[in-house]
Amino acid sequence: MNSLNPVNSPEALTMSIQLVTAAEGYGVQGRGPSIAADLVALAGMAIGALALARAKGRAGTGSGRTGAVVAMAVGLTGMILAGVALAIADGGPGTGNGVVGSAFALVLGLFGIVLGVRARARSRREGLTG
Repeated sequence: MNSLNPVNSPEALTMSIQLVTAAEGYGVQGRGPSIAADLVALAGMAIGALALARAKGRAGTGSGRTGAVVAMAVGLTGMILAGVALAIADGGPGTGNGVVGSAFALVLGLFGIVLGVRARARSRREGLTG
């Protein structure tokens, strides 16, 4: 009867146990804070790029001043999260604890801040309000 229902077969059970065992080695519990820092810093960089485009008058009708401030705040938040992730990491690069991802988030957050500063300066120079 098991041959008619492959879901209840011993082979299916063995295969699912092997898949679960293999998946346990690829957990993100050590990389979770690093991934969060990467996403926040990447969002800051994207917001900064959009704010810079608005400050140049390329995108939309609004100014880039508000976006510039948001980009700087989100970039700084990403850098702070990356610093915390680096502080709680239990090993060096290659250990799976998110050290490299946290360092990458520091760079992304810095780019977000720089883009925000440039957008704010450009919007001030052009006399835009917002």
